[in-house]
Amino acid sequence: MIPLDTRRLFRAEFPALADRAAAVRRMVAGHLRDWRLGEVVDHVVLATNELFANAVEHGSSGPADTVTITVSLERFGRELRVEVADGSPVIPVVRAPEPTEESGRGLAIVEDLAGDWGTEPPDPGAGGKKVWFTLPLETTS
Repeated sequence: MIPLDTRRLFRAEFPALADRAAAVRRMVAGHLRDWRLGEVVDHVVLATNELFANAVEHGSSGPADTVTITVSLERFGRELRVEVADGSPVIPVVRAPEPTEESGRGLAIVEDLAGDWGTEPPDPGAGGKKVWFTLPLETTS
């Protein structure tokens, strides 16, 4: 018999301000440790931080904008999914920055750390988009 409580989820909304990134990192790390997923904390926090930074820089148009972070265990605990939703409909594109450029590597970092990533439309009634990534989790038998 498979227990019904196989999905864990949390969602939080943050002001679209760069100085909120530390709070996002702490929140994600805390939930992952509570879920006994300490082995993936560094990769998940780094990838989430990159998506949050992109949402603030490219998906925000004003001080009242927010970014919503959703983290969930999927596929009976075999996969972690992180979604970052912002108010901009502009779809992000992986760049190939010059070595001297100080930015433009965020999505390449996410691509390197994650099992998969992509975009999808926002929740019904919301504007913008979601950028998500998944990370397969080791299962112990």
